Amino acid sequence: MRTSRGKRIGFSVVAVVIGLVFLFPVYWMVSSSVKPNIDILSTNYDLFPSSFTVQHFIDAVSAPDFLIFLRNSLFVSLSAVLCSLVFGVLMAVPLARFRFKGRRGFLLLLLIAQLTPFEAMLIPMYLMMRDLNLLNELPSLILVYFAATLPFTAWTLRGFVHGIPVDLEESAMVDGCGRWQAFRRVTLPLLGPGLVATAVYGFITAWNEFLYALVFMQDTDKFTLPVWLSTFQSVFGTDWGGTMAASTLFTVPVVVFFLIVQRNLVAGVTAGAVKG
Repeated sequence: MRTSRGKRIGFSVVAVVIGLVFLFPVYWMVSSSVKPNIDILSTNYDLFPSSFTVQHFIDAVSAPDFLIFLRNSLFVSLSAVLCSLVFGVLMAVPLARFRFKGRRGFLLLLLIAQLTPFEAMLIPMYLMMRDLNLLNELPSLILVYFAATLPFTAWTLRGFVHGIPVDLEESAMVDGCGRWQAFRRVTLPLLGPGLVATAVYGFITAWNEFLYALVFMQDTDKFTLPVWLSTFQSVFGTDWGGTMAASTLFTVPVVVFFLIVQRNLVAGVTAGAVKG
């Protein structure tokens, strides 16, 4: 008992230390965003700000076309996540339920696509979008982010579908439901945790992407927020206060999105644990 308690305390201490290591850059960013420029550039950096200012946030929000960049990022990220979830479910169900010729090879290709570096696809994606006349158009980013997140979504949801007993669907069909009704009323609600997990991954991937948005988009009104962050750096130097404030604002939608889906995740797990 003492040994297990000592191990739990040790694991807890290690977890707290690791958490603090990962949280410190976030704290550094937020604390720098509320410091005056003279304090940010000072060689004597205080861990806790001695003076506060919100001017950096005002400058960031009042930057030209900020709302347009925000709208573009939300539109592209949410569209890519929605498409990834829809097609991921349509791929995961047959991969988990059916046995067909070439299934193993398709799963291997899916895994290879998931492990392929995103940057390695830049030139082929650029040439394809050029041939489709989609360069400098937001749908091109939606297609790219959709292609980047679909393998992970389908692979992950396949595991969730495989963990749901097929007897549940068969029982629903015995009670009078069709195959589609059995899937919609039985399997789909139990996929809630998987849908939430893949939605979080897809949203973060699309929201943070910078390279494709920079290369594909040419007009300023087509830029996304990651490209907007680069505007705080110029030949005259870097506006660190504005950069930190903009980065803080940039993380807010991700945190809000995670908090929203986290509630649904907990609700889904709890609902799945209740016996009907």
